[in-house]
Amino acid sequence: MGFPELPVPGSAGVRRRRLLAGLAGAVGLAASAGAAAWVGGAFDPRLVTPDGPLVARTEAARRRAGASTVTAWLHPRPVTHDLGGPTVATWGYADSGPGPLIRARAGDLLRVEVANDLPMSTSVHWHGVALRNDMDGVPGLTQRPIPAGGRHTYEFTVPDPGAYFYHPHSGVQLDRALYGVLLVDDPHEAGDHDQEWVVVLDDWVDGTGRTPEDVLAALRSMGGMDHGGMGGMPGPSSGGMAPMTSPLLGGAGDVAHPYHLVNGRVPGAPVTLAGRPGQRARIRLVNAASDTAYRVALGGHRLTVTHTDGFPVVPATTDALLLGMGERADLLITLGDGAFPLFAAAEGKTGQGLAMVRTGAGDPPDGTVRAAELDRRLLTTGTLRAAPQVALTDRRPDRVHRVVLGGGMMPYRWTINGATFDHADPLLVSRGERVRLEFVNTTTMFHPMHVHGHTFGVAGGGARKDTVIVPPGRTVAVDLDADNPGQWMTHCHNAYHAETGMMVNLAYRA
Repeated sequence: MGFPELPVPGSAGVRRRRLLAGLAGAVGLAASAGAAAWVGGAFDPRLVTPDGPLVARTEAARRRAGASTVTAWLHPRPVTHDLGGPTVATWGYADSGPGPLIRARAGDLLRVEVANDLPMSTSVHWHGVALRNDMDGVPGLTQRPIPAGGRHTYEFTVPDPGAYFYHPHSGVQLDRALYGVLLVDDPHEAGDHDQEWVVVLDDWVDGTGRTPEDVLAALRSMGGMDHGGMGGMPGPSSGGMAPMTSPLLGGAGDVAHPYHLVNGRVPGAPVTLAGRPGQRARIRLVNAASDTAYRVALGGHRLTVTHTDGFPVVPATTDALLLGMGERADLLITLGDGAFPLFAAAEGKTGQGLAMVRTGAGDPPDGTVRAAELDRRLLTTGTLRAAPQVALTDRRPDRVHRVVLGGGMMPYRWTINGATFDHADPLLVSRGERVRLEFVNTTTMFHPMHVHGHTFGVAGGGARKDTVIVPPGRTVAVDLDADNPGQWMTHCHNAYHAETGMMVNLAYRA
């Protein structure tokens, strides 16, 4: 069937018809798995379309002669997961833990076939990858949703080495087991470690008496509940009415998740990295949570942060690292002799995730013990400095967009520039521009802001990233080069904030 033509950006019509429902997998339009990408943002000749010739030419320029084609298969479906004691019915890509690890080299062509056996439509977003726009996985903006029983193939070049991850961009499906890690190797990297450990952090609610959709419905019906109260959903990790606040982040979340997981396991049944004393381990951290920032530390060790969001930084040594939702970091650690707990404390909440590093004898700690390192020197990724080889060139912005983050709990509604996504004007850019986004947080809680299809530099020589924490009452400016045409979602990576409006389209002029 055909699709209605939408008004031009800036008109009253386009503000009313920005199709938020499409992002929840409910566009209300027929969808077929084999259909070409559909542009939900606007059929406006002044905008680059995700499946247009300019996007295709940009992708062709990324292709590397002699590159390999890496194939993978994802099968989202209802599953039962043993979390290490608690057993939950959920949706996932695998029968336990995160989805399959996908690995490629920079410049490879990645081809992933998705067979959707969920009872509703879904999608796959390739978080952090500067890929072609029609493969970005945002239903209603860059593609049709993948219907229940349908199939879809994602095919794109992975241009930059680093640690990325994949997850749905459909409703609050992320708050299940629908996530996995994509590692893109640098063929020129010498390698200064003996082993590698992929560590995925997650907050968990599904199958514990409520679903993510139940949580969202409760948050929307809260009325005048104060943010410093129970956050809408009291649970075992919150002690009921305990506040969720952090000296660093202000309001630290809206959902009291009963469990915090490391690689799909609760603290009472931790996963273990086995090594030998003196080995150098590369730990690749991914925060796949929907509503929780984590403070990470390894008992008896200091951490050297070498990368964030896939890109190298000037190495920084710390006792603990704070990681917001959607952020990633690579750590180098020289392993001591014994058994050491890796803690992921839920920032501003009660509860933590736990894993073990074992090089010798020693018993795992009680899951409620807190490592002393968590309260020593703490780094946030937004304060790191870009390594010289990936730092943006010094250039004044050609365009500045002020991105005001607003909204709150009464009612449960989160906004950008005073509007929810279905009423928001796009942030317009032109190819070749240096664009500055000034994220202005007027709320009382933190927002990890994520830009699709690009990496940005935190203004002033900061790290190259795609997700950055914006604390309450603060402004964080980031710069990006507009070199990947299309229409790109820019949003808070709190799944519940995004779903209730804190998203906007970063759209290229044709």
